[in-house]
Formats: sequence, structure tokens, C-alpha cells
Amino acid sequence: MHLLYEEGGDIKVATVQSASGAGDTESWQATSLSGKKIKLKAKEVWLRFEKPEPQALMDEANVLSKEIDLQFLWDCAPDEEFGLVDVAQEYFGAQASISQQTALAIALQGAPVFFRRKGRGRFQRAPLEQLQAGLAALERKQRELEQQAVWQEELISGVFPEMMKSQANQLLFAPDKNNLAYKALIAACDQSGESPAQLMIRCGAINSPLEYHQGMFLKAHFPRGSSHDENLTVEQAVLDAAISELPLAEVTAFSIDDSGTTEIDDALSVTELAEGGHRIGIHIAAPGLVITKDDALDQVARTRMSTVYFPGDKITMLPDSVIAQFSLDEGAARPALSIYVDIDSTGVIDKDSLQLRAEMVPMGSNLRLENLEHLVSEESLADESANYAYRQELSILWAAAKLLHAGRQEQRVANGLRAEQLGVVDPNALARDFHFHIKELDGVQRVEIAPRQRGSILDTIVAEWMIYCNSASGRLLADNGLPGLFRTQKGWGPLRTRMQTTPGPHEGLGLDYYAWCTSPLRRYSDLVNQWQLIALAKHGITAKMVAPFPPRDATLMGIAADFEACYSAYAEYQDRLEKYWCLRWVAQDGVPKQVFVRHLKEGMSRVEPVPLHLPVPELATHPRMTRAEVSIADVDLLQLTAGVRVLHIETPEVPESDASPT
Repeated sequence: MHLLYEEGGDIKVATVQSASGAGDTESWQATSLSGKKIKLKAKEVWLRFEKPEPQALMDEANVLSKEIDLQFLWDCAPDEEFGLVDVAQEYFGAQASISQQTALAIALQGAPVFFRRKGRGRFQRAPLEQLQAGLAALERKQRELEQQAVWQEELISGVFPEMMKSQANQLLFAPDKNNLAYKALIAACDQSGESPAQLMIRCGAINSPLEYHQGMFLKAHFPRGSSHDENLTVEQAVLDAAISELPLAEVTAFSIDDSGTTEIDDALSVTELAEGGHRIGIHIAAPGLVITKDDALDQVARTRMSTVYFPGDKITMLPDSVIAQFSLDEGAARPALSIYVDIDSTGVIDKDSLQLRAEMVPMGSNLRLENLEHLVSEESLADESANYAYRQELSILWAAAKLLHAGRQEQRVANGLRAEQLGVVDPNALARDFHFHIKELDGVQRVEIAPRQRGSILDTIVAEWMIYCNSASGRLLADNGLPGLFRTQKGWGPLRTRMQTTPGPHEGLGLDYYAWCTSPLRRYSDLVNQWQLIALAKHGITAKMVAPFPPRDATLMGIAADFEACYSAYAEYQDRLEKYWCLRWVAQDGVPKQVFVRHLKEGMSRVEPVPLHLPVPELATHPRMTRAEVSIADVDLLQLTAGVRVLHIETPEVPESDASPT
């Protein structure tokens, strides 16, 4: 005997192996068509029959079910609940065969628009209004499937459908998986074997892999766009009122930056003291005088947390108009928060001379590294006949900078770290900083990547005095019990370097306190610290009563966590685009490209001329910094990968003293 039953919405047949019980309690041990051993109870069985054979029955029933007129069946069915056998006799006649009854079971089970399931083998026809609505939905679904098929065919052929163009970014970066266009896109990708990004680039929906990388970042961090609201400004009258009572500093300050810097946050000044020695001024742009906690500009800055830097462009934290009002541009007095400290004739700092002032600082010059760096040397600084701007001031700053560096290295060694070398690094070492210059020629972008010199005198002067400023700011906040955003580094592990609201040492820099404050136009942490420092400059020991953030402020703790996360994401994006442009550099003159690489660790190597890291498994067993000539090909700008083939591995030279005697 065979049994017809339903499982998981499907009509199935099983062959009885044994039976037990009787009547309503009867049950069977049976074998399904697939060979599965099952147990069925009387209430689960729709039909019992001896012939035909199960497989022949299902083959015939599946064919017959497609011929059943569901609308006619609905017309024939009674209003009340009915059983399979009852309606089979109405539709096929009193002698309805097992095959016909099975076909009807399949049709009824698969037509929820026409018939409601009321139990195993029992149904009730749907009300007319619901039937009409269901049929309309089926018709709509069919039209959608036909439209999806049309779009899918266009995508496969390399044409992006006109009706999908307005959804291109959403389809790629924030898709609604129930959307018809998305279903067509995914179906086309499945057919072509491409990713959505690859297919959309081929169809011209996005212009390039670069647009894809940028779009992913913007969708995640700037979903409303990276442009600033044009109405977000500082009224000139508001600015004038904020700076009207600021004293005019009796200095002439100058900044030192590369030519691409438009947000000039910091400047230096050197003033001779009557009693001997000099007063060094570190002047920081002061947007915190006008931007206040929770105002419109603060909300934008807090959302962005930092200016985003990447090859070829940047996304500023503050609007350009606000940057222009506070940038320490030459030719006028600019509002600044200044730290002053006295040094003697040898450059030794008098720690007790530290002063903090909010003031207007006359800006004499914006010096550019490209124009000056090659002129500045130990010899030229000592040569009074050397003819370049601020030679004497730079000489004084350099003498003190060397002492600042030496003092930090002593502390690094005390912390168990190796002392860092002052000056230009080993010319044979891999360059760590690069300048990316992207230009367009005949509609094609090309990239030039050049190493940026680090450790020059000018670079060291700026670095050491800004480190000192951040350290002194951290000490002022700590000594006066003001919370801030302190950059600390202690111990080892992934959380070794972190942002926190209480003071702590920075072991890597060799400092007891370190609070970023020198870039308030570019980093939100620096703007927050500037607010606290302005309160200290204006109110002294009562600053805690008026500072925007009191001790143990929960908001400040949240800002510290948000800043860390955002700053890390921005750095990752910068690294991603730098890798993109490095691969463009590899491919722009044709591949394969032959270059030299240096092995770092675990088979990962770096291309010597550019900051491109690629896996080279052949070097995994070689010592660190092993040099090899390789051929790079198969550049994938979407996945940011490339194929590397080793041409030659150089054998390290053995010093004569280590060579074996002949």
C-alpha cells in the first residue's frame, strides 16, 4: 500500500512497510520516494492506494496539476470547508482517479491565492475580494519578474538600465535587498561571475575603482555628503566682538609648512630678552574663541572629528570660510592661543617661565619648506652672512630643539626604549613618508610619488616645538585640575596608545604629559583642549568653574572614544587610497613592472620607491630587509591586489671581518 501525505508544503508519496493500530489510531512505518524511513499517523495521510506505483503517480500528477484551471476549480468549490476527495469529484467527476486526485492536491497546495489551507487535505476557497487582490499581486509579481529579466539581460550585455541609474550609489553602497533593481543586479552578477562593483564599472554606472573606494568611505562616514553647509559661517561682527579685547602680542611670528598646507594652525616667534636669552612663542590658531560647545559649528566638528587626508584631496573638519578666518596667514594679526617659554643663551628652557595667553599675533611670514629647506643647515645657521629669512630665529630655535630632543631621549631610555636618532635618517633605510602628486594629462590621471624628507633641521624645529607645546599644554591642564583629551602611551599591546580624559605619560615620546592642542582647525581633540586652555588663560585658578568640560564629564569621555574610532577609520581610508595610487603608479606605464622590494616579515615586503606592501611568499624564510628584484603584474585596482614574481634575491654582503679565510 502507498500513502499520499504533505511535508513542508510539498505533496509526497511513501510506501508502507508495516502498520499498527486501527481506525484513527492507525500508523505506518513507510519509506519515501527518496528512501527516507518515516512514520505516518492516520490523521497525516491524505490518500491510501495500491496503484499506480509512487514514481509513476507523481510524474503523471505533476503534469496534470499544471493543466488544472484554478479559476474554474474555485468556481466549482463550495463556500464551506471541503476535503480533497469531495472537490476532486466536483472537478473531475465521480470516478476521479488517484492520479487526478494527487494532481488536485498539488494544485490546491500550491494555490494559496485561491484556496486557504484549513488542515491536512482540507481547504476553503478564498473570499472574492481577497482572490482579486491576490491575482492582482500575482500579475504585478509577473510584471516585476519580466522587468527584472530585461534589466538582467541589459546588465550582462554591458548596458546599465536607464531606470536604475538614479539608484546606482544606493545599489552599490546601501542596497535594499528586496528592491527589484538589486535583484536584477545580483542575478546578473551570478550569471557573469562578477562582483556588483565590477559589473557596474563595466556598465559605466561608476567611473572607476577609485570612485568605488571613495563612495564606500563617504557612505559610511559622510552619508549626507562631504561638503559643508554654505550657511555655516562665523559672522564678522561675532568674530570682531570675540577678539576686540585681546591684547596685541609684541612679536612677529612665522609658520613653517609645505606648500600644500592651507590650514595653518601653528606658528613660532623668537623675542630677545633684555636680561639675556630669548622668549620663544608657540602660537596656535584659536577658533575656540568663537566656536562654542554645542553650537552649529561644534556639532559639525564633533561629527567629523578630524580633517580627512588622502592623496589628491582632503575633507576638512571645518568650513573653508571658517578656516580662512582663523588660519595664521601672513600679513595681519591673527587670534591665537600662545604659549611662551624663556630659554638661556645655550637653549636651555626655564620651566618656571611658562605663560599662556589668548592674544592677537602679528603674522610676518608663512615659510614654505620647498623654498627654504635646502638652504638651512648647521653651517648656514651659524653663518651670519647667509641670506635667507629668519636665519637668526631658526638658529635659536634649532639649538633649543636639539636639547628638547635629547631630554626626551633620556626619558625614552629610562622607559626601556631605544633612543631615536636626531637628524636625517639612514639614506639606505626605506622612506616612511611620501608626497603624492596627482595630475591629469589628456584626460588621464597620472601619479607621481616622491619621498618626503624627515629629520631635516626645519622639520625637527617644527616637530620638537609642537611636541613641547602639546606637552606643556598637558601639564597646564593637569596642574590646574582641568580634564582634557590626553594622548597617552604606556605598556604594550593593542591599547598601548590611546586617548583618555585624565593625564598620563607618553612613553614613546618620553613625556609625562601629552595633550594634542596644536591643530584645532584640523582635529576635534585639539579644539576641545583649546576650550579648556582658553578658560585657563582667561580665568586662571577659577577655570574649573567656567571650563566647558568639568572633571569626570561623561560627554568628554564619549568624545575620547568617538575620536579614537573616527581617527582610526580616517587613517585606514588614507592607507587604502595610498595603496590604490601606488598600484596606479605600478600600472600607469604598463605592466609587468620591475622594481626592488625589501622583505619585512612573514613574506610581506615593501616596494622600495613607494609605500606599497605586497605579499612575496618566496621571501618568508629570508631575514628582515632582504632585497629582491620582482616583477609586478595582474594589478586589480578594485581588490587592491597584484601578482608578484621574484626575479632575483640579493645575497647580503658579508663584512670582511666575518668572511672565512681563504
